[in-house]
Amino acid sequence: MSKILIIDDDPQIRDVLRIALKQAGFDVAEAGDGAEGLAKARRGSADLIVLDIGLPEMDGLELCRELRPEQDTPILFLTARDDEIDRVLGLELGGDDYVTKPFSPRELVARIRAILKRAGPGIAAGERQLTRGALTLDAGRHLCRVAGRTVTLTNREMALLSHLMARPDHVATKAQLVDAVYGPSIHVSDRTLDSHLRNLRAKLAAAGCDGAIETVHGVGVRMGPCRGG
Repeated sequence: MSKILIIDDDPQIRDVLRIALKQAGFDVAEAGDGAEGLAKARRGSADLIVLDIGLPEMDGLELCRELRPEQDTPILFLTARDDEIDRVLGLELGGDDYVTKPFSPRELVARIRAILKRAGPGIAAGERQLTRGALTLDAGRHLCRVAGRTVTLTNREMALLSHLMARPDHVATKAQLVDAVYGPSIHVSDRTLDSHLRNLRAKLAAAGCDGAIETVHGVGVRMGPCRGG
């Protein structure tokens, strides 16, 4: 049974989420502010965190910023503000998805299932270690290295890189990447996908693997060379 940590200061929203998630077969833990949520998240027992952006004590974006260097637990953001800047910033900080309030509990449960499916061991079960120059990826063990140097990736970034490295000479369209990484039943905007790709490129470049993901204008993206630092 997967455990979901809900971090939201609105008790009514926590009630709605708790009921929907328990009916869907999940175990549920709760926190009512950012400080409490960070403390519970750091215990490492949650399989996914549902995180409100507008929290007292510590907002959701700051919580994510604090947590990401320590662990890669998937995060689904909740936001009452229909502001693209908030959503993109949340994804850039390492969030996996977002839902805008008011939301459909059924849709939220579906998004959680999709994230956990991608984050679970089934994603990379049986996959071989992939190599591209100095870049190596072992998706089954969630390990990425450039010239032996570990690169910390989120689940989405790992799935994107795994998909591209498994088809190094293939140009993947955005639609193909969305289906492969997020699932065919999940709607994901171009900005969301672009944000994850931008983060992945930046992390690889910082490790000395600049240009590892090439843009083919008007078509999509593909793997480029990686010579390492």
